[in-house]
Amino acid sequence: MKKMRVLLACEESQAVCMEFRKLGHEAFSADILECSGSHPEWHIQGDVLDVIDDNWDLMIAFPPCTHLAVSGARHFEKKRKDGRQQKAIQFFMKMINANIPKIAVENPIGIMSTQYDLPTQIIHPFHFGDPYSKSTCLWLKNLPPLKYNRKPKNGQLIIEDPDLPNEVDKGEFVTFSSGKRMAKWYNEASGNGHLRSKTFPGIAKAMANQWG
Repeated sequence: MKKMRVLLACEESQAVCMEFRKLGHEAFSADILECSGSHPEWHIQGDVLDVIDDNWDLMIAFPPCTHLAVSGARHFEKKRKDGRQQKAIQFFMKMINANIPKIAVENPIGIMSTQYDLPTQIIHPFHFGDPYSKSTCLWLKNLPPLKYNRKPKNGQLIIEDPDLPNEVDKGEFVTFSSGKRMAKWYNEASGNGHLRSKTFPGIAKAMANQWG
């Protein structure tokens, strides 16, 4: 297996970085925040655009979604007027258009599906063994979609490859008086952007195992 230089852009948790390191890759997280992972020696604190041209083989980017996700649509008009949304769009585009051979950009359901392009795939944590729901879009360049063993509705798990993660139940939901449903964990994390945006362990491992 070829060892790669991997940039985890806008990742302070180091969740994905550490999975690539386990496989022997030269992986670094980069964020304006200090890392909350346990390896500051693998973290570049500062503007990721300052290091984005440093000969990486692969970049997985997690650009801020605060001004892009449909969950905040009620604030869009104000954010368009004061320029915050346009800055977020421009930053996203710098990630996807970076001069790096292999690129994955992650974001929740949001306006980039119309401002840029439809995502290559939409995944959930429960696809990769974690019993939680969170629609996660991936825009991929020169990378295959992430795979998992599927569990059809009211059916048995279909094991296509024993080395792939197994889909599990979607987890608990809460239903509001309006009829809207939301994953219980996501509702309980309301107001905690870091927790809501975290990368679940199963997805982090799948990224490293399948793209590394």
